[in-house]
Formats: sequence, structure tokens, C-alpha cells
Amino acid sequence: MTPSTIELVPTVKDRRIARHAAAAIVLTVAEAVIPLPLPGVKPGLANIVTLVVLARWGWREAVWVALLRVLAGSLLLGQFLAPGFFLSLSGALASLLALGVAMHLPRRWFGPVSHSILAAFAHIGAQLVVARIWLVPHDGVFYLVPIFSAAAVIFGLVNGLIAGRLLHELQALEAEERSSE
Repeated sequence: MTPSTIELVPTVKDRRIARHAAAAIVLTVAEAVIPLPLPGVKPGLANIVTLVVLARWGWREAVWVALLRVLAGSLLLGQFLAPGFFLSLSGALASLLALGVAMHLPRRWFGPVSHSILAAFAHIGAQLVVARIWLVPHDGVFYLVPIFSAAAVIFGLVNGLIAGRLLHELQALEAEERSSE
């Protein structure tokens, strides 16, 4: 009997996804040490990476980056299969669905900032629904909607502005590289 081996050769796309997922995971872990005023109110810094990937390489790569971030981040923080993991996963899935729809909106009026705010609202909305259904079986959880909405606007705006700036810088670098060739 001859031994069989399967050799997986990573593509350029695989390496790019891994780099971006690693950056998002680092931001997730770094964010975990930031003291939170309320449970669930976080800046969502890793979403900046997702927004950049979405704008430059499309929705499928953004999905990979976001889901790898949720999985690896929960493993590193010791939250895998804990309530925080499911809250994060539901928020990530909802924000990815919102971004999938938002990608088809006119780019003239919708860019990284509006995408970020829409994704933040979807993220918070999904987390509140999961919390209501599973963790806090009482409608009182919805009294937090104004606080979470304010956080979604503020952090969505800030993250979108940062993502927009990064995209602008990346485009300038690419233009400079093309002109020097």
C-alpha cells in the first residue's frame, strides 16, 4: 500500500484572507482589554478590516475575514461556544448580510461610512434579538436600544471614517507604484 498525501497549496487569495483575518483578530483581542461602560458596547475595531476587505476584494473575502475573526478571537479569548461567542457570531452574520445588501446601493451616496453605520446597527440588532430570545427572556432588554443605537452611530461613524482613510491611502500607494513602473 502506498502512502497518500494531500498537499494543500495556499493561493494568493488564501494568503490575503489570512493576513486580513490576522489583523482583525489582533484588533479583537486588543479591544477585549478596553474597559466597557456597558456589556456589549464595544468600538468594533476589527470591523475596519472587514470594511476595507469588502471595498477592495468583495463580499466573499469579507465574509471569510469576519467569520475567521469571530472563531479565532473567541478561541483566543476563551469564549468559544459561550454566550459571547454566539452574540458575536449573530452580530457578525447580521452585519455581513447588511453589507451584502449595502454593496448594491449607489456608490455615489453610500461608501465606507454608511456601510459601517448600517453594519453596526445590524450587529447590535442581532445581538439584542439573541440576548432577548436566549439570555434575557424579558422585553426589558429593549430599553437598551437607545444606548446601543447611539453607540452604533458613533462607532460606525468612526470606524467608517478610518476605513475610508485607509482605502484612500491604499489607492494612493497603488497609484504611486503604478507611476514608478
